[in-house]
Amino acid sequence: MQMKTGVEQSLYAILILNMLPDRAVLPGEAISQQLHASPTYTQKILRKLVSADLITSVPGVKGGFKLTRKPEEIRVYDIYLAIEGKQSLYTPSGVFHDMLNLEEDSDCALTALMAEAENSWKSILKRETVASLYEEINTEYNPKVQALQEWLKEKMV
Repeated sequence: MQMKTGVEQSLYAILILNMLPDRAVLPGEAISQQLHASPTYTQKILRKLVSADLITSVPGVKGGFKLTRKPEEIRVYDIYLAIEGKQSLYTPSGVFHDMLNLEEDSDCALTALMAEAENSWKSILKRETVASLYEEINTEYNPKVQALQEWLKEKMV
């Protein structure tokens, strides 16, 4: 099981949008440039974030993207769900049943363990917000964050 890079890129896109002043928007091209990602892939993940109501798209020549909620209200888990969906990380393939010649309706030996691990993982993602991550990044990498904010001033609309 491996998380798609879209989750990581989406989280950082939202962290960038978090730095915008009120009423400002950032074009998708600028986001893809800063993330070093292809513009088409960036547009795909931005559409998913819009569909999840985490960001909004402002159309037009002076259009772009901005957050729809306060950063304290956006959990890392919300971003994960927007990109990956609600499906479980573990789905039994039938190996356990085949190995022991069991009926299909019996549980796989790993199902409960994987569910417990997934619930622990989700609870950690649910407690972290965009605001808490931004605070941590800003504290640890302040000069770099300030440079990013200067770049934003040039790119925002």
